[in-house]
Amino acid sequence: MPIWSGFLTPVLEVLTDGQIWHKRDLHTAVQDHLGLTDDQRAEMLQSGQRRADNRIGWALSALYRAKLVDKPARATFVITDAGRALLAANPTGITAKILQALPAYRNHTPASAATANAGTAPAAPVVEDEVDPLEQIESGVGRLHAEVAADLLERLREQHPDFLEQSVLDVLVAMGYGGTEGRATRIGGSGDGGVDGVIDQDPLGLERIYVQAKRYAANNTVGRPEIQAFVGALHGVGAARGVFITTSAFTSGAREYAHNIGTRVILIDGERLAELMIRYGVAVQTRQTFIVVEVDEDYFE
Repeated sequence: MPIWSGFLTPVLEVLTDGQIWHKRDLHTAVQDHLGLTDDQRAEMLQSGQRRADNRIGWALSALYRAKLVDKPARATFVITDAGRALLAANPTGITAKILQALPAYRNHTPASAATANAGTAPAAPVVEDEVDPLEQIESGVGRLHAEVAADLLERLREQHPDFLEQSVLDVLVAMGYGGTEGRATRIGGSGDGGVDGVIDQDPLGLERIYVQAKRYAANNTVGRPEIQAFVGALHGVGAARGVFITTSAFTSGAREYAHNIGTRVILIDGERLAELMIRYGVAVQTRQTFIVVEVDEDYFE
């Protein structure tokens, strides 16, 4: 899929018909014009927005700043004479650098306006030619979370097995298991019968989920025999559902066995465990919160 600036030319090309396009229809037409596949159109950002829509949105915002497109009404777009002229002058395509060189684009930015008011020449705004700002934020957060995930797993492997058993129960309760009362009990230790914890889904304990937790090093994978033993433990307590969690990974044989047996067993490896801990706020704390805003179109109607 093109980067956001790769949508500048396609947007203008679609708008050359001179019609007033509604935002939603324009997005679809631009994706059709580029021949994006169904998989590309379905790509999602962590924010829940489609990646293609996000990049087209940034392209439209930049074109509007440069006065290459206009907005006759809310959520509608039309090409301007300047847009037609720039498109004709750049048959190989419009880049972010070409856009940045336009006086209309430079003068539109708040930073440039503030500098001009101070009596100095306006400075050209920085245009990222690879990733749009929202994707930059999400990418940065992703890298930070990857570091935190690695740290979480390292710390879990250093703790006593009892600590891991309680931690996995904390994660499952944070996910909503255990009902409104968060009923989860650690039963690990000698004589546990191969089950480390149990979660009551209702006050009477009629619906129960049994849990097994294995604190393994990264290179010590969980194989089929361990899953078979866990299934045997579930049958021993008359259970049909269980969750097996490890700080390492599962072999393909273990996953295949868990998938094919009648007993419902969910396997959560170390990578997934760390991801869930971060998502549901277990053993982590919020360091900083960023708020991303956009113009409220309703306010101006």
